[in-house]
Amino acid sequence: MRSAATAELDAAGIAPARLRRDYLLCRDLHGHHGRTYYTATRVLPPARRPGIHALYGFARWVDDIVDDPEPGTTLADQRARLDTIGHDLGRALEGNEPHEPVLRALAHTAHRYELPAAHFRAFMASMRMDLTVTSYRDLAQLRRYMYGSAAVIGLQVLPLLGTVVPRERAAPHAAALGEAFQLTNFLRDVAEDLRRGRLYLPADVLAAHGVDRPLLEHCAHNRTNDPRVRAAVAEMVEINHGLYRRAEPGIAMLEPVARPCVATAFRLYRAILDEIADAGHDVWNGRHRVSDTRKMAAAAPALARALWARSGPRVVRR
Repeated sequence: MRSAATAELDAAGIAPARLRRDYLLCRDLHGHHGRTYYTATRVLPPARRPGIHALYGFARWVDDIVDDPEPGTTLADQRARLDTIGHDLGRALEGNEPHEPVLRALAHTAHRYELPAAHFRAFMASMRMDLTVTSYRDLAQLRRYMYGSAAVIGLQVLPLLGTVVPRERAAPHAAALGEAFQLTNFLRDVAEDLRRGRLYLPADVLAAHGVDRPLLEHCAHNRTNDPRVRAAVAEMVEINHGLYRRAEPGIAMLEPVARPCVATAFRLYRAILDEIADAGHDVWNGRHRVSDTRKMAAAAPALARALWARSGPRVVRR
């Protein structure tokens, strides 16, 4: 009996043995690091999953180089590694054979779906920022970072999902959804990011509530929720909800077979904001997450809708 992973590769027409191994590596990276995204991806038709795994697997692979380096790795080592990947990626997007397995799968997906090289350059630029930038003065500056680290991923997956409207009409919603997901991560992971020396909550929003970095570090260290911090987090949750509202109309612009996948990710990630609010906007006492039971409860009806959509008339991709 074929495994689900093998069935996906067969459905996508990916035949060369080495390339199949490359895609499987990306699938493993995606499944290990992006569990909510991965659950949603299982709702997609099998043929469309390998490309999504390649994109998210690549993103997690590079993110790990920045966030979880091997012991003894220096900042110079990280910069050199990103430079090497950036060079190899650039060559791959020009049609040359990349050295890294993850990049081989990524380049195959990029060529198959004609993904713009500028999106990948923007992503790598944001990853390099994480090596030196430790705070953001306002939401505008943070969103410039998020464009490369999150919005472009929303734009990259759009051709893989397919749309029933001209793609440029759906693009702003896809970019907003990428930002919405990442801002949710930032709110959930404030304490973890502080331990890495980074703060992704805009300084001007914090200052409006009398919050500064030392106060956040005090809350993280003592696992206490200061009322001023609670108010600042509540404002950021509302800003995050605004991004979800901006993104939501884009779901109906996707091909019917892709809508359940994105709708599942949308519901699951937005539910993390509900968990934060239900906890009194306390982000210090445990990592807010959606339970596996809740994930499967969201995925099951989405799978039924996806199967129904697959049995309907074929929609031409735009």
